[in-house]
Amino acid sequence: MSADFWAGYISGAIGIIIGNPLDILKVRLQASPPPSPLPSPVLGGAALPTPAGSPTLQTHLRPWLTGTAAPVLGYGALNALLFVSYNRSESWLNTHLFPTTTPAATGSNLYTTFLAGALGGLATWVVSTPTELIKCRAQLSPSSSSWAITQHILRREGLRGVYFGGGVTAVRDSVGYGFYFWSYELTSRWMRDAAGGAAGGEAARVLLCGGLAGVVTWASIFPLDVIKTRVQTQNLGVDAAAAGGELAPLVGAQGRAGAEARDTKLPRLGAWDVARKTYAQGGIRSFFRGLAVCSVRAFIVNAVQWAVYEWIMLQLGQGRRTPQDPLSEVGSMGTVG
Repeated sequence: MSADFWAGYISGAIGIIIGNPLDILKVRLQASPPPSPLPSPVLGGAALPTPAGSPTLQTHLRPWLTGTAAPVLGYGALNALLFVSYNRSESWLNTHLFPTTTPAATGSNLYTTFLAGALGGLATWVVSTPTELIKCRAQLSPSSSSWAITQHILRREGLRGVYFGGGVTAVRDSVGYGFYFWSYELTSRWMRDAAGGAAGGEAARVLLCGGLAGVVTWASIFPLDVIKTRVQTQNLGVDAAAAGGELAPLVGAQGRAGAEARDTKLPRLGAWDVARKTYAQGGIRSFFRGLAVCSVRAFIVNAVQWAVYEWIMLQLGQGRRTPQDPLSEVGSMGTVG
């Protein structure tokens, strides 16, 4: 495996562990309808169920670690695939579309940076769609594990079921990762120009540019992410019941068999129909519910993720910075995350 594969995998897994609590809030805000006096059928009210007995550290932490297993495994692989695809795509684009007399460095052309990021995002579709589907459903059904939800989907719908919502996910990832790498390289240039070539401050630059890239990315695709979340979590009450989740009491005394029988009759809306329904429920504001929480999470997660990625690449002898622009300060951040 290449250096960028392992750097991408490890940095992606660390980013998910750090950002999962805020990601749970984001998904719940996106999936819930506009505020009303009645409890949401998806969330079953405002509060999470509290296990009987005295609360323990595990009791307090579990709701905020819900749905972590799928993205830690899946997003690590996704991030590895993303960086490998991005680096290879940009190298090819710089060689064939914008050839120069000398080999072009990563991020040297912002046009190819955006295109390579978009191609890298599109390549992650095969991993991101099932990962996002299982993660979102696990986060909205805290008593159902990621594995139980995966088994339920495969048993009921086969492999096709875990790729439900794949179209809107592919568009979101392609556009989003194009902006992701483009904004990281652009802000890196601005900061280097502002520093006037002065040495030092590289660790702060990586953290700040990584965080800003995350915020720019999510701001550019947030309405698409809201639609994706609602597409993948529609009919969740019945699905969770059939999988033995916490929403099972909502379907009455028939239990899992009744839930599964009814589930086959429930229609599922496509991305366009979900978008129209979302707009009808709450107008344009519905497409930006959870953006503030998401922006905070995006800055923290991507600041750490880029710092870890750059540091691992440097340790593996594949640092992409020039000798005049070392990442030695990031090397001192070995315990970051």
